[in-house]
This record gives sequence, structure tokens and C-alpha cells, in this order.
Amino acid sequence: MKKQCCEESEATVGSWECWFDDACIVDMDYFVKTLSSIKQKGIRADLIGSIITHYASIWLPDLSASSENGVTTQFQSPESVTSSWMKKRFFVETLVNVLPPEKDSVPCNFLLRLLRTANMVRVDAAYRAEIEDRISSQLDQASLKELMIPSFSHTCGTLLDVELVLRLVKRFMSMDRDGAALVKVAKLVDCYLAEAAVDANLSLSEFHALAGVLPNHARATDDGLYRAIDTYLKAHPGASKQERKGLCRLLDSRKLTPEASLHAAQNERLPVRAVIQVLFSEQAKLNRQVDWSGSFSLRSPNDPPGRCLSKREMNAQQLEITKLKEDVYRLQNQLNALKVQMERLAVKKKGLFKWKRLGMSTFGRNVGGVERIEEEEEEAERESRFGRQTPMDMKTSLVKSRTPHKWRKSMS
Repeated sequence: MKKQCCEESEATVGSWECWFDDACIVDMDYFVKTLSSIKQKGIRADLIGSIITHYASIWLPDLSASSENGVTTQFQSPESVTSSWMKKRFFVETLVNVLPPEKDSVPCNFLLRLLRTANMVRVDAAYRAEIEDRISSQLDQASLKELMIPSFSHTCGTLLDVELVLRLVKRFMSMDRDGAALVKVAKLVDCYLAEAAVDANLSLSEFHALAGVLPNHARATDDGLYRAIDTYLKAHPGASKQERKGLCRLLDSRKLTPEASLHAAQNERLPVRAVIQVLFSEQAKLNRQVDWSGSFSLRSPNDPPGRCLSKREMNAQQLEITKLKEDVYRLQNQLNALKVQMERLAVKKKGLFKWKRLGMSTFGRNVGGVERIEEEEEEAERESRFGRQTPMDMKTSLVKSRTPHKWRKSMS
């Protein structure tokens, strides 16, 4: 094996992998010594990483990409759970020690599977921290399937380890990563949030922390974040109005596509303020589009006034104008639909405002006149009973009313 590894130009990764298909390397210590000898020959780090990943996928099926499909190896033997966990823990710790220090020498998805196994068998925290550091440095290469690591902690109420993903993203951001890698991580986080939001035990603080850890410029569009928020509101119908407002503050309505804006305008789970912001943003986009189309000219300002456009140039500009008109027509239809939805919301709010006016503003004004109304009603009642009387009649009635009552004679 050592002799073959010396000839790097003639060897390939596939030929190295076949060395470990044989059951000759059963002892882990012997594998480590062999790997050290290979490193001393100056073999590239990515080839060393390929040897490690292939060896690990054979002797530990949990680290294989096809382990979830029920693929097993012929080297597995029945043993107790405790003994199996102890072997896995020793295997993972040994692999972490022999990993090449160079970046990208080991695939990120393999590191995620290694971390999942390390969390499951309770590997020492120092080894897990080293794996997390390696994953964070190349998080933009991770896949959603491998990132969905279940939570093995009894204190965590969620199915997925959201706190782990939050740590990975924070470490990724601490490395001052920008550009295409940041955009990929933002898309990955939004997809992960949409999957984790289905869990009813996911708290609002956890969702808010993971969604807000990325800067605003990381997302080209907020469609993925809107999908995650809508999924969370579906799984948490008891969310209060303030909680829903807090979630919608994460969204930038200006970065929603027309399709997402149309869905948000008809979404009854969103607060009214968020829907109105989406409508205003779409109207502003349409106004800018119309203004730009109105200022479009067939002739470029750099062209000389006497120059005539060629037929090819005119056809290209006519085609662009046609596309622009189609876009304006489509946006106008969407705006009309949004206006209809806005009118419906205004009708719902109108009834609420009407009751507020009748119940609050009129109440303070009418309280002072209650006594006057009661006096007028008493006076009208007296007039209907006795009719209108002169002062002498009123005096006579008062005297009569003072006449003492006649008592019956006592039987005694």
C-alpha cells in the first residue's frame, strides 16, 4: 500500500478505495499508522480525505450517504448496544484526530454525518467543537438533508437541533464571509427554517434568532423567508398578534417577487399592517415600471440626430418594447387584484372603526346630557297625567295633598 501511494501521478482515488474494500484492515490502530505513512509521502490533502471518508463509510455505516436507505455492510456483527456505542465513539474520535487540517479536504456533508454520529454517541465536547469549526468554514457546501440533524438532548423540546444550526451559522458569519457563499447559506437557512417551522414545539425566539442572524443583503429575495414564516404561522395558530407582527418585521416587502406578494396580500394569517406594506411595495414597483416605460425612447441619446436605425436595431427595440408592455400589463393585473384585496380589508376595518366612534367618542359627549333628558321625560309625564295647570291650581293641589288621612275607628 505504501509503495502504491508513492506513485501519486499514476494512482487514482478509485484505486485507493479498493484497498479498503478488503477486510485486511480490521484494527483501527493499523489504519492510523498506514495513513500516517501515506501522509509522509506528500500525498495531497483532498486525496487523504477521500481515503478517510471511504474507509469510514465502510466500517461505520452511519457515516455513509446511503445509510438511510437501509444499505448495510458485510462486516457488521450482532453486539450489545453499549458495546456498539463505545466502538462508534472511539471510531469518531480517531477519525477527528486523523483528518487533514487543510480546508475542503473533507466534504462538508461527510462532516455533518460525522457530527450527527458524534452527538448521538456523546463524543467529548472538544471533538464536537472541532467538527463544528470545520463545518462552519465550508457551510456553503452543505445540503439541507445532512443539515437536518435531530436533537439528541433530553432538554431540547424540538425534533431538530436548531441551536446547533444557529451556532454553525454564527461561526460562519464570524469568518467575514461574503458574496456567493453568503447567498448560498441564506438560502440554506431559509429552507431549514421552513422544515423546522412545522414543529409545534419550535419557539418564536428560536425562529427569530436563526432568521435574524443573517444580514439583509444576504438574501436576494425574501420568498424563502416568507415561506418559512407562513409555515410557522400554520403550525402555530395560537400565535398572538404581537408575535405575528414580530415575525413579519423580519420580511422586506420590497424584496418579494410578484407571486409571493400576491400570495401575501391574500394571506389571512398575516397582520393587516404587513399586508398593507406588501400592497404599497407592489404599487411602488408598478409606478417605477410605468415611469420607465414612458421614458423609453426608440433612439439612443448617444446616436447622432441624423443617423437612421438599422432594421436589426429596430426589430430588437420593438421586441424589447413588446416584452415591456407585457410586463406592465401583467403588473397592472396583479395590482388590480391587490387593490381588491385591500378594499376588502378596508371594509373589515371600517366596521371596527365605526363601533369605536359610536362607543367611545359619543359616550363622553352624551354622559353630561343624561340628567337633562331624564328631567324632560319627568316633566312630560306630569303634563300627561295632570295636564297644564295654573299657579292657583297647583297651590290648591298642594293644599289638598297636605290634608291628613282619615283613620278608621278602632274596634277596641
